[in-house]
Amino acid sequence: MTFQTSPTPDAPAHADFRSEAFLRDHIRHTMAFYHPRCIDPAGGFFHYFKDDGRVYDVSHRHLVSSTRFVFNYATAALEFGDEDPALRETYMATVRHGLAFLRERHLDPDSGGYAWTLRDGVPEDTTQHCYGAAFVLLAYSIALKAGVEECRDWMDTHWELLDTRYWEPQHGLYRDEATRDWQFSDYRGQNANMHMCEAMLAAFEASREPRYLQRALTLADHMTRRQAAQCDGLVWEHYDADWQVDTDYHRDDPKHLFRPWGFQPGHQTEWSKLLLILDRHLGDAGMPQPWLVPRARELFDRAVDAAWDPESGGLMYGFAPEALRKDVPGPSLPDGHHFICDDDKYFWVQAESLACAARLAAATGEARYWDWYDRLWDYAWRHMVDHRYGAWFRILDRENRKYDDDKSPAGKTDYHTMGACHDVLAVLRDRG
Repeated sequence: MTFQTSPTPDAPAHADFRSEAFLRDHIRHTMAFYHPRCIDPAGGFFHYFKDDGRVYDVSHRHLVSSTRFVFNYATAALEFGDEDPALRETYMATVRHGLAFLRERHLDPDSGGYAWTLRDGVPEDTTQHCYGAAFVLLAYSIALKAGVEECRDWMDTHWELLDTRYWEPQHGLYRDEATRDWQFSDYRGQNANMHMCEAMLAAFEASREPRYLQRALTLADHMTRRQAAQCDGLVWEHYDADWQVDTDYHRDDPKHLFRPWGFQPGHQTEWSKLLLILDRHLGDAGMPQPWLVPRARELFDRAVDAAWDPESGGLMYGFAPEALRKDVPGPSLPDGHHFICDDDKYFWVQAESLACAARLAAATGEARYWDWYDRLWDYAWRHMVDHRYGAWFRILDRENRKYDDDKSPAGKTDYHTMGACHDVLAVLRDRG
């Protein structure tokens, strides 16, 4: 069943997508969907919201949402706090509120890890996910940047956990998932390493400690060059314990919500964005890496060339080599070598890709990347942004219709959408 979204003519007029005023207003508008209704006075945040903002599950908590809400409030405090001290005080109190829940409820004092999910404040799923550990580091990092000094020691402790439990020095990457007593599965994934790279960059920006920048570079190099070389230069999602591509993992479920099969265009562009952030920091440190910008350009170009929907607009979710098709359905691409294995439109893919396009435009000076930025924003503005209630719709089908009225289930929080706006603001300010 699908629910028709607002038709294109209902999208209001907007200011220049490239203006600071537009981006800041959009952050405010998105924050207003969540604040203050997301704050649970009993601890932490509510994680499940319908389109109109109603909370539809008050008792369940997910590590990814718990950490991403900290990110949202800390970045908003940094952006708006100087002009509105009272708002900064409110947002920073909420950051501390979220950190307290993370430390008191998610943190497992016996294992040193963090519970993946909670029900009524009690651990429900104690699987130790590297993906979740990445967002713990991100939350601590952005909170430190916003002024929560206690996070510095927590980051040190977390670094030790990551190095002791997750890091595989022989591969130079993080392994993915373990039981509470640290028995790891054979599954390896790029997504956890990508978000760990993101968290390492944030940790460097907050602490200025070189180890975080060096680790981010190692992850980026190994994933986007060494691992991508197994798949003709694109980053595959799934690997075995020896970091060899696993082309059968979830082949029978290419639309799996958390571990889909195939190439994720949004992950190619997200890696591209991280490479560009790395390039800026390494250049500032006098340690340039000439491969970063060309590799970022290639990942973005190939992703949007394959995934842009010429009929309905927006980037589709997944594509794969024709040689791996077998019984997986989906339309062939004009290049004759790939096909679309998931034609849905996800909110985060559009958001991360427009942020990447802005960074590519700034790094290369090529106007075509600003064109991509405007094209992606125009699509999102007409179809993804909920102009009635706020925030972005989560998933649309190929004809840009909603599947349901779940605006923000666990894991969403619009961290991607507001984060993209903060990212582009940084680009505009660096340029100006």
